[in-house]
Amino acid sequence: MTVTTIKKKKPQRSPLLTLLTGVVLIYAILPLVWLVLSSTKTQDDLLGSFGLWFGGEFALFQNIADTFAYQDGIFGRWVLNTVFYVVAGAGGATLLAALAGYGLAKFDFKGRRAVFAVVLGGIAVPPTALAVPTFLMFAKMGLTDTPWAVIIPSLVSPFGLYLMWTYSTEAVPTEILESARCDGAGEFRIFFKIALPLLAPGLVTVLLFNLVMVWNSFFMPLIMLKNVNLYPLTLGLYSWNRQATTVGGDVVYDLVITGSLLTIVPLTVAFLLLQRYWQSGLAAGSVKQ
Repeated sequence: MTVTTIKKKKPQRSPLLTLLTGVVLIYAILPLVWLVLSSTKTQDDLLGSFGLWFGGEFALFQNIADTFAYQDGIFGRWVLNTVFYVVAGAGGATLLAALAGYGLAKFDFKGRRAVFAVVLGGIAVPPTALAVPTFLMFAKMGLTDTPWAVIIPSLVSPFGLYLMWTYSTEAVPTEILESARCDGAGEFRIFFKIALPLLAPGLVTVLLFNLVMVWNSFFMPLIMLKNVNLYPLTLGLYSWNRQATTVGGDVVYDLVITGSLLTIVPLTVAFLLLQRYWQSGLAAGSVKQ
């Protein structure tokens, strides 16, 4: 008997690819480093010291306290508004995408091709192109300057629907659904008890995309909202920054930068906690068995 030894090939190294990856890494990390370092500086140090190093006084905690105390604590209100918009908008968009994607993948009905074309068309159209028509429609319905003006547009996610459609096709075996139907289970019970757990990785992926989209939403709240108490974080920090550049306005660049740092912390935590689900959701369906 002869034993054949199979040697594993070492992965090839490309100096050019390593260099390009390093450049991309620096490009991505450098603004974050600047943001973190700038958040530790006082207003004077921020304007008078080197941007990529600490200032004379470590003022991070004082800046955080001042950010939450400025203008009677309006920043805390913006945080709660953003969390509410994310829970209602991103959560609702994810659930609707799961329902619609599962239905399109597992039910055969007339018009599926037309729906597919509409979904692809929705992905191709940039949201800014629909901003003005959406504003005019909401203005006629009297929904502008209300939370609904931010939540309702967030519920429509063509890209999320497409992801759930393609993911449901492979992740949910048709045989399991037929077995549950034979046992007398209803369609909604089948979806929530059987299909939904199987769709968890894909759901997390869509949820993260929707979370980032709603959390960083700026243009739609800008044209929809006038009441400062309804602002999300992005629009609130923009108003502070615009105030700092206005003649006679308070120069609060330190608070704008500290608020920006606080804004990205929840997104970073969400990605770190859900990373393994996100990666498995992206890879699912890529290998045909």
